[in-house]
Amino acid sequence: MGKITVMLIAAELVSKIFGFLRDITLSYFYGTSSISDAYLICLTIPMVIFTFIGTGLSTSYIPVYNELCQDKSSDTAEKFTSNLINLMMVVCSVIILVCIAFTPPIIKVFASGFSEELLKITVKFTRLSVWGIYFATIIFIGTSYLQMKNKFLLPPLTGIVFNSLIIFSIFLGARFNSIILALGSVVGIAMQSFIILIAMKKNGFKHSLIFDHKDSSIRRMMDLIIPVILGVSASQINVLIDRTISSRIVVGGVSTLIYAGRLSLFIQTLFVATIAAVMYPKITKLAAENKMDLHSELFKRSLLYISLLLLPITIGSMVFSESIIRLLYGRGAFTSSSLKTTSSVLFYYSIGMVGTGFREILLKVFYSLEDTKTSTKNATISVCLNIVLNIILAKYMGIPGLALATSISATFCAVLLFISLRKKIGPLGLKGLSISFIKILFASLITGILAKMIFNQLLVTMSQNLSFIISTMISIVNYFIIIYFMKIKGIHDILKEISLLPKQINRLK
Repeated sequence: MGKITVMLIAAELVSKIFGFLRDITLSYFYGTSSISDAYLICLTIPMVIFTFIGTGLSTSYIPVYNELCQDKSSDTAEKFTSNLINLMMVVCSVIILVCIAFTPPIIKVFASGFSEELLKITVKFTRLSVWGIYFATIIFIGTSYLQMKNKFLLPPLTGIVFNSLIIFSIFLGARFNSIILALGSVVGIAMQSFIILIAMKKNGFKHSLIFDHKDSSIRRMMDLIIPVILGVSASQINVLIDRTISSRIVVGGVSTLIYAGRLSLFIQTLFVATIAAVMYPKITKLAAENKMDLHSELFKRSLLYISLLLLPITIGSMVFSESIIRLLYGRGAFTSSSLKTTSSVLFYYSIGMVGTGFREILLKVFYSLEDTKTSTKNATISVCLNIVLNIILAKYMGIPGLALATSISATFCAVLLFISLRKKIGPLGLKGLSISFIKILFASLITGILAKMIFNQLLVTMSQNLSFIISTMISIVNYFIIIYFMKIKGIHDILKEISLLPKQINRLK
């Protein structure tokens, strides 16, 4: 698992760099114009649909596929996959027709302040972009299928193709016609889905024209998917509430929350989602085979990975919150007041990084056990607690209070999931993990203190940004040296996988 995880993180990082280049290209040609607003909103609408459908599909598909392979045959599982894809194409057709028929009112939900002229442009863009829902559905199902075949690297790498085509469409749109922007997004995601389909075929998938909505496996999947979608809805409600309250506190409050939140989301997507993607198919298979000892060891190892990666990032983000925001946003219309508030928001978001990471892993553990009720209850508690804390903390702390509320809510819900899991499967044997966690926390604190000292020394002769970059690079080396000599169980194996990463990449060339 360690080797795959390290390589997958590297692949995700490369893909995200291309995503960053895409954003830079868009801002270069269109800035904050009406065209860029229309384009971003036309992508937001299908993206929200992708989030609901995709998360539900990828989470519920894997345990059902495993059950079929275990109880019946791989051929039955392949037919189930074909049936699912075919039925989802019908569902997607209905969704697309609804989106096309009611595009103006749907857009007003996401952008109520658009002028009539801008609304017309956005409608035109959106009626093109929604066709990408077909291809996104194939990508979600195909990615889960490939994960079951232990093929993890291809899906994130297809993001490079997607972003490259988007960048090309931005160039063409600026030169010829802006409608090419929306068209480019559909072409990009279509190309992603074609690559995924080719990979599925190479790994044994044979598509067949089966349409059986009464199939017991499809019904079983629906039983699992609904609570997952409810859980995703709860997360979206939290985001909506945070942004609504922030818009009432101060002008620019929403932007402040989003700017800091993007950094936290980047960390969660790069590390937590990657580790969860590798872990989930494996623990689902182990649960289906009733190998609970191995199941427990694997998810605890995943928590160790989360601790190893997120604890130092948490400390670093808290110590250097202002330096991070200055480096990324500290230019143009971003004032010193904006810098101060946004860095404070990042500080409080950082507190909940580990809790959020643990919660994501634990939710996957419950999904692997086909327990979606616990996750739904946990999501409900998260929303209620977040609302209460938002009201209280925003009153005394302003925008940063919303970030702190999110962090407290995520950490508290992670603790509740630990308690629920212990009740479900018995003692978790967390003593070893707890000792490792404390050691990693100690190493992270020492690294943070040393990093601040190095930063202050470099400030004498260098700029703030350069001092921050150099001190960060030195601190990464310091951190791994410290944990290497602390003899943390499992760490040496992880470091070995990291050291072998260049060789593994060369083999792929």
